[in-house]
Amino acid sequence: MTQTALRTTPLNAAHRVLGAKMVDFAGWDMPLHYGSQIEEHHRVRRDAGMFDVSHMLAVDVRGRDASAFLQRVLANDVARLGVAGKALYSCLLNDAGGVLDDLIAYRLGGDRFRLVVNAGTAAKDCAWLLAQRDRRAVAVTIEPRRDLAIIAVQGPRARDKTWDALPALRAATEPLAHFQAVEVDEMLVARTGYTGEDGFEILLRAGRAAGLWRALQERGVTPAGLGARDTLRLEAGMNLYGQDMDETVTPLESGLAWTVALGDGRDFVGRRALEAKPATRQLLGLALLDKGVMRNRQRVRCTAGPGEITSGGFSPTLNRSIALARLPGAAAPGEEVAVEVRENWLRAKVVKPPFVRHGKILVKF
Repeated sequence: MTQTALRTTPLNAAHRVLGAKMVDFAGWDMPLHYGSQIEEHHRVRRDAGMFDVSHMLAVDVRGRDASAFLQRVLANDVARLGVAGKALYSCLLNDAGGVLDDLIAYRLGGDRFRLVVNAGTAAKDCAWLLAQRDRRAVAVTIEPRRDLAIIAVQGPRARDKTWDALPALRAATEPLAHFQAVEVDEMLVARTGYTGEDGFEILLRAGRAAGLWRALQERGVTPAGLGARDTLRLEAGMNLYGQDMDETVTPLESGLAWTVALGDGRDFVGRRALEAKPATRQLLGLALLDKGVMRNRQRVRCTAGPGEITSGGFSPTLNRSIALARLPGAAAPGEEVAVEVRENWLRAKVVKPPFVRHGKILVKF
């Protein structure tokens, strides 16, 4: 049986020169770490780290009907992107209200938008968007942008070190508030991220990615892999598609009700299903009180009934195991529950995520 070759980002050679441990991630050859996942995690929390996220896909949506089209296919309200440079987190839903993907939408200006979708769902997302467009016969062009690379620079010193590497960016990007972006020097620079720290996500031509990576490294920005990215996003209480939500669960049961705009009367895909089926479960955080490590799909025993861990692991910042878990609707922060870890029932406390933001621990045990 012939094995399908893994896809590579424009930075694959740079990762290998740095001695990265490479793994298969959604069909892409990606760095897990460059020697120490824990050290990479701490560098992002305390200084600045950078991630190659070029496996994710930018999709440009443009045309006179682009805004109306996105109003129909996104659960969040694209009208909030009133001016160029604004960004919006949203989900794509199926007719049953399940999550097809989560994404960030940017308004580039006029009738031009850009979506950034997950690597594992990119092909499915594009096919679904094209089918929705063709069904409605709207004047919209949908263009996957595999010619672009994406580098995320994250941490309390991320912006300063980015400006050291690219001084010409400072004037245009220093005024950006969180979840804003600007097109400058043929790049889209967004003040967004997936770590709970400040920083930029930079979308640029693939041929320029290696040069920017080197320049950032020369300014002391630490390369970080998928391992640190996962522990950072878990501490920040940020969902991972395929674990914390998927096509079988709604955003209302995934801690994402805030991304669903039901108050504007829009008829978006999945709305009727959400209104017909109120949430009976919720996504909350767990902090382990006993020794051990919580992992995905472990059972949780609550006073109100059973639950399940969706994402779990060891938190380098808290120095204990934490998790996101789908629990009964009656569960509440402060409650003590039991988690089945290697056939033992261990004590855990229910908390409201995030666990850590901007280097500060936000939960108490």
